[in-house]
Amino acid sequence: MPTFTTSSFPATFLSTNRRRAGLAGAAALTAVLALAGPAAAHAEVEADKAQALAENVTLTFVSEAESASAGFREVRVVLPEGIAPNDVSLGKAPKGWTLKTTADGYVVGGPALKTGVDAEYAVKVRQLPDADEVAFKTVETYGDGEISRWIELPTDGKEAEQPAPLLKLKAAAPGATPVAPAPSATPSPSPSASASVSVSPATATEAAEKKDDDGSSTGLLVGGAIAAVLVLGGGAWWLVKRRASATGG
Repeated sequence: MPTFTTSSFPATFLSTNRRRAGLAGAAALTAVLALAGPAAAHAEVEADKAQALAENVTLTFVSEAESASAGFREVRVVLPEGIAPNDVSLGKAPKGWTLKTTADGYVVGGPALKTGVDAEYAVKVRQLPDADEVAFKTVETYGDGEISRWIELPTDGKEAEQPAPLLKLKAAAPGATPVAPAPSATPSPSPSASASVSVSPATATEAAEKKDDDGSSTGLLVGGAIAAVLVLGGGAWWLVKRRASATGG
């Protein structure tokens, strides 16, 4: 029975098999990466105390840069139920970035970052809610106006294609209770142009008396003027009559 060795096969046959094996391996790796792509989070959150009802917790957010033409300009976050916007303050952030609260969360932003640089910042939360996990829906805006939304939540055990950053929490410590939310700064209402001006009774009385005084003064002036006219008229009639009598005599 003939014995076959490696040298018995043509070199071209071995080369072709190696090339096919390499292509198959590359295709398998590409398929694995493609399947793993949607599950990879592009916006993430971590906590120094990931526990329900924990107080003064620092949350660190990282948004991975994906644009090839611009850097991040701002990141908007919708807070989960149980965290009020006024209970959040800015910690570490890119240079020039500030925090502004919104009706349902906050916006952190400032001068656009360099292209390819991840947006990383930290906020301090007064207290985490009593929950198993909390989601921080995130909307990222680049300097050229491009927007990325990481706002989807997993449903029916399926991974979301654009998942919101999720923070899993341990059970609350024994005796931990929710604290009262921080008071919100309510601006004092500005006076309306049509607002009526209140007048005190004393002021109204003084105004009425002044009006009466003005009316009396006016009456006196009119009466005096009439009397003067009558006096002058009577004097003139007496002079005319006297001259007529003198002429006749």
